[in-house]
Amino acid sequence: MSMAVSSSDIAIFVYYYKNGIFPFGHSIYQPVMAGNALLHNTSGFTGDDSGDSISEKNRYYSELTGIYWAWKNTSYDITGSCHYRRYFTAKKEPFLYRIKRLLYFPAGLYKKRFGLIYTRRINRFADRILTENEIRGIMSEYDAIFPVRRKLRYSVKEHFCRYHGAEDMELLTEIIRDNHPEYMPAFEEVMDGNRLFANNMFALKRNDHERCVKWWFDVLFEFERRIDKAKYEGYQQRIMGFLAERILTIWVYHHRLRIKELPVIYFKHLKTI
Repeated sequence: MSMAVSSSDIAIFVYYYKNGIFPFGHSIYQPVMAGNALLHNTSGFTGDDSGDSISEKNRYYSELTGIYWAWKNTSYDITGSCHYRRYFTAKKEPFLYRIKRLLYFPAGLYKKRFGLIYTRRINRFADRILTENEIRGIMSEYDAIFPVRRKLRYSVKEHFCRYHGAEDMELLTEIIRDNHPEYMPAFEEVMDGNRLFANNMFALKRNDHERCVKWWFDVLFEFERRIDKAKYEGYQQRIMGFLAERILTIWVYHHRLRIKELPVIYFKHLKTI
């Protein structure tokens, strides 16, 4: 597969993990097949297995293998990450969807869906995806774009221990404390709170992107070095991707950037209706 190319100085990489279609016409969005080294890619999308790559680690790193590839093999003034079904939006949620959101409270779904706009309707929401002009406007006032922080039922630490594992949380704590002690105040603030920048989505300027992703993978690679990956099965096999959300949030809190938090459109099914 050829390397991603854009005529703009902005690229938002859209990470896939299986063959599919890219139904949007926005030129700054570049579909990339994450874990391409493990797949039979017939989509025509650029794979994450050229140049400096960790594509073969995808079963543990999820979209992070694509993020690593973009970091090592492309260079833009602004680089972003999203998913084939999740995209930032700077536009107000349609009125009927705002009414529907009121039902999340009695259904107990408000925290789970905070900052997320669920839809099946590509045609209705395609023009609501964050545009190049909107990115330029936001980045003239802010340092970065991240998703609206997810509200968890428990603290970030307790949530991870419940759904993944206390042993892994202890190891992450040890790595941050021993290798990056200057990050411990931010680590404790994030872990004691209940807000999380989820989905490993972002848009960052060149210098911030470089220092963020470098630190991100320094921590992740050290974690990987100390574990037995064979013990992770099924859903938990994506351990590095789950950890990455927490690590990214710690980085943001530590550096105190001017963040623009945007809602995320979540296409439940890619149907053009």
